[in-house]
Amino acid sequence: MMTGSNLERVLKEGHFAVTAEIGPPKSCNAAFVQKKADLLKGYADAFNITDNQTAIVRMSSIAAAVLIQQKGLEPVIQMTCRDRNRIALQSDLLGAAALGIKNVLCLTGDHQSFGNHPQAKNVFDLDSIQLIKTIKDMRDEGRFLCGEEMKVRPSVFIGCVENPFADPFEFRALRLQKKVEAGADFVQTQCVLDIEHFRHFMDIINDLGLTERVAVLAGIMPVKSARMARYMQKNVAGMKVPDELCERLEAAADVEKEAVDIVVEQIAAIKEIPGVKGVHIMAVAWEEVVPEIVRRAGLYPRPVVKD
Repeated sequence: MMTGSNLERVLKEGHFAVTAEIGPPKSCNAAFVQKKADLLKGYADAFNITDNQTAIVRMSSIAAAVLIQQKGLEPVIQMTCRDRNRIALQSDLLGAAALGIKNVLCLTGDHQSFGNHPQAKNVFDLDSIQLIKTIKDMRDEGRFLCGEEMKVRPSVFIGCVENPFADPFEFRALRLQKKVEAGADFVQTQCVLDIEHFRHFMDIINDLGLTERVAVLAGIMPVKSARMARYMQKNVAGMKVPDELCERLEAAADVEKEAVDIVVEQIAAIKEIPGVKGVHIMAVAWEEVVPEIVRRAGLYPRPVVKD
């Protein structure tokens, strides 16, 4: 069943997909979102709008999605299970679908202790796998989680995330398999900085037949400074940052140019890995570099596909 999603059409036609990320502001400043939309328009097939990322209060994902949609961009709303129970999650999905939003990314959500309201009560009524199944049943069966039927179904392309670098490594492919069986149509991975490790992960999920059932978009992150690279290497769980990458940034005369060079090389290498259907560019607080990355990687202009 086609959902009307541009991202889905790009993938179905066999193009190498590009998604990017837009982080809403810690305010109700619509112009902040609109400015990012103007900067990025035409450089990706769809744009993730984060949902209170790292448990920090921001403009709602659905509201920011509508703002970029008005600018002609296709949003992917993120929905986390941390802040809402099954009633609110299903309600928000209906609201988003009514507003014409065609893509949803399901996440369990960062624990509130990481954010700016550590005393907040978590919800976690559902986890991401259960949320995927709930949305799939709403879309394909026209029924709520309680079994009650609805008259108009939400037509959405369902996404999930996976981290090929977290421990235990053997569990990552099986976790993705559960998400695919629950109904995920596409997956965006944690940022790939260690290509060889990612290639090993892709070999496993290819062998499981998962890449025939879900579109894998490899996460890409331009690392803006050598200090940031070393910090991620030593302090961020579930990230593999090779020494070679850190050393290249440390030795570079122009660190930002080197960061872009590295990302362009990574995309070229990832495109050659069997089963990868696209990239998801996470230029956190550095969105202005996305157009250059997409152009230099030979991924511009983006394909125009008809509904």
